[in-house]
Amino acid sequence: MAATPLELARTAATAADDKKATDIVVIDLTRDSDVCDYFVICTANSKPQADAVLEAVEEKVRLNCNEKPLSVEGRAGSNWTLVDYGAVVVHVFRPETRDFYRLDRLWGDAPRVDFGLEGQAGQAAEAE
Repeated sequence: MAATPLELARTAATAADDKKATDIVVIDLTRDSDVCDYFVICTANSKPQADAVLEAVEEKVRLNCNEKPLSVEGRAGSNWTLVDYGAVVVHVFRPETRDFYRLDRLWGDAPRVDFGLEGQAGQAAEAE
């Protein structure tokens, strides 16, 4: 049985947390977007860490959810990499790029999903 979008988002967030990504936010867009159901947003402090986060996300989602990305944009040393799983989009930012684009604020009215991760920012309300 295929993983639900929420399970895939949780798996990706957990993989990012395993590689010490910070400010991990899972945004529930099920009511706000026709493009996808969840954004997973995190910060990696260096390019090697960003690469490790991306590899961990892809591997853990493949093994636990049996899903491969539809596309990956910006991988090679980029300050922002996007991994598109269709219903879930994972964003791995370097700090300065995350501050510049502020996706968290752009989707500020959307509910946050709290998984109790070490790198998760703030106290978010669990999606209903």
